[in-house]
Amino acid sequence: MNFSSINGTSTVTWNQRDTFTTAVTKNVIVTALCISINYINGTLVHTFRKHQIFNSNPRYILFIHLVINDMMQLFLSTLLHIISYALYTISVPFCLILLIITILTTLNTPLNLAGMAVECYIAICIPLRHGQICTIKKTCILIGLIWVASAFSILPDLFILLATEPLQFFHSSVLCARDYVFRSPYSLKKRDASHIVCLVLVWLTLVYTYFRILFAAKEATADIRKARNTILLHGFQLLLCMLTYVRPMFEEGLLYLLPNQLLDIRFACYVIVQILPRFVSPIVYGLRDQTFRTYVKRHLLCKVSIRNHPETVTMSNMRPTLKLQ
Repeated sequence: MNFSSINGTSTVTWNQRDTFTTAVTKNVIVTALCISINYINGTLVHTFRKHQIFNSNPRYILFIHLVINDMMQLFLSTLLHIISYALYTISVPFCLILLIITILTTLNTPLNLAGMAVECYIAICIPLRHGQICTIKKTCILIGLIWVASAFSILPDLFILLATEPLQFFHSSVLCARDYVFRSPYSLKKRDASHIVCLVLVWLTLVYTYFRILFAAKEATADIRKARNTILLHGFQLLLCMLTYVRPMFEEGLLYLLPNQLLDIRFACYVIVQILPRFVSPIVYGLRDQTFRTYVKRHLLCKVSIRNHPETVTMSNMRPTLKLQ
């Protein structure tokens, strides 16, 4: 297996491949994690679609967009992982399609978290205008802008690729990884710059909304405490997202300490960086939100009883607000 240096100036090659048993074991682990997490996320999406209390609330709309985005990202990254073992190389056009969608969904996550933090800030700090600012239409526009912003981040890489690579490259097969396809030094510099700008803006948004909510009242009410905890969890999610950007440096550091453990290091980093963050979203809302938890438990366990069906919950317990524990 080859490993390309991220600095764009040198390339180090290891002719290492996992044994058949090890390769099967790793792919079974990854596939099992993907199916398990996406089953939970799929249950959240199903719950959202079935009940208007959720699909008419901008906060839940942003959340479910994050969940669907995570499902796409996890499925595609798992597919690429399996392809790297089963086929090793694939045609460049097909690889480009998979890579661009995967990168888009990866970039969407921090932007979506920033949008959710702003919505939470508006609900707590300016509640009288929340209904005017946070409408379903404006929420859908925000989701569209998130995709557009992510597209503007990856499209320059595609244009650089078309301008710098010979025609034969697009008829060849490559190991489908970003550093093997978008390998121009310009792409590497642009990617680092865009990541820094994106993360700085998102962090500033989270810090600003957290402290505004923190000082929203002299005495912290239960709702404000829960809102602060939610912003902190958004920050934790963002930290996990940042692992994607520091992964190359992290791998190089571990390889310096453990030069003979390349394959194990890459697999461990893949699980931590690509799979673990996808598990956080169901916990933040699917388990912490009291209203969502009432509905999800029955769908998740496939046990719905007439007497305890969530539709029988009184309207007073079905207000379209998050009830975080």
